[in-house]
Order: sequence, then C-alpha cells, then structure tokens
Amino acid sequence: MLVDHFPPAGLRLVTPRLELRLPSPEELAELADLAAEGIHDPDVSPFLVRWTDAPRAEAARSVIHYHWRQLGAWTPREWSLDLTVFRDGVVAGQQSLAARDLGVTRQVRTTSWLGRRHQGQGIGTEMRAAVLHLAFAGLAAEVALSGALEHNAASLAVSRKLGYEPDGRLRHAVDGKLVEEHRSRLTRDAWERHRTVPVRIDGLAPCLPLLGLDTPPGR
Repeated sequence: MLVDHFPPAGLRLVTPRLELRLPSPEELAELADLAAEGIHDPDVSPFLVRWTDAPRAEAARSVIHYHWRQLGAWTPREWSLDLTVFRDGVVAGQQSLAARDLGVTRQVRTTSWLGRRHQGQGIGTEMRAAVLHLAFAGLAAEVALSGALEHNAASLAVSRKLGYEPDGRLRHAVDGKLVEEHRSRLTRDAWERHRTVPVRIDGLAPCLPLLGLDTPPGR
C-alpha cells in the first residue's frame, strides 16, 4: 500500500467540522476544479504569484502540478504537507504546513486557500487551527509563521484570532506595483492561550522520520 512507502498518505487531522489529509487523484482533480471556480475577487489577488489569473483550465492544472511537485521534492530536511480540506466529504480548499530543518529550528510556516463558496463560515480558522495543533502538539514546534498581503483582511483576521503577533513587513513588486506583506508569528505559549478548536491526529507516528524528527517529540 502507498502508506507503507509514504506514511504521510495515512495522516489525518479531524476537527468538529473538517477532515484534512492528502487527496486521492480524483480528489486532487476536485481541488483543481474548486480553484478554477474562483478563490478571490478577480480584481484583488491574495497571492504574490498570480496563478489564479490564468484561464480556468490552466489554473486548475497548476494546482495538480504544484501538488505533485511538492511531493516529488519532499525530503526529511525540507517538506511541505499540502493537505486537502474536506467539509462533510466535500473538498473546500487546501491547508499547508511546511518546515525546513524542523528538528533544529522547531519552526513551521503555514499557507492556505479556500474556495469562494466555502468562505465566510469560519472554515479558514478551523483548518489553520488543525495544522497548528499538528505542529505544536504533534511535532513539538516552538514557532509558527504566516504571512498575508496587506489587503488580505480575512487571513490577517484568522492570524489575530489564533494568537499571532505582528512580525514585520516585507515589500514586494507585483505587476510593477509595491505590495506589502504583513508577517505574523505564533509562539507555543500564545497558541496554548488561544486554542479552542479540538483536533484529533491520526497516523502521525510513522510520519515522524519523513518530517525530520528522528525521535518522537519530547524525548
């Protein structure tokens, strides 16, 4: 079975409303279709790389290419776990957790996107809370980083709600115009104080070596 060779295929995060896991090929196609339907107002993109500005078929295909590319580049030293978010069995978006040298840095970063028809219902908060639980409770991380462009009010609101603190700004040139990225930082202590979403983690132990942890966290 695939999980015998690549244990993250068996990893599951479960919250009151959501399940997060790696998708099957058919589910990956559903994720691509969801992205092609739209993620944001066409006039205001939350992404530095404007992949959603492409024609629908090309945008959908880029979701598939990106997913395969991230899996193909996976090493214990540097990885990106790009989980598909399911609500009542329906694909709602993608929540990623990534790290480099996790065993040393104890630091992770998150990115995500949500289909427009699933926005405004608290799903963005719940899905990020799920991977933060994985990071802090499951992987003994000490810091989680996030970032959002200055006009991405929804993402910035999720960060504030979950206890992140401002961590400076980065300046980017997008389409010849200046755009500022607001960086946010969440410590273990702040996560402990702000967490309210119950999360169950299934299938983590076999994944630890592939996530850069030679021994279970805490040992």
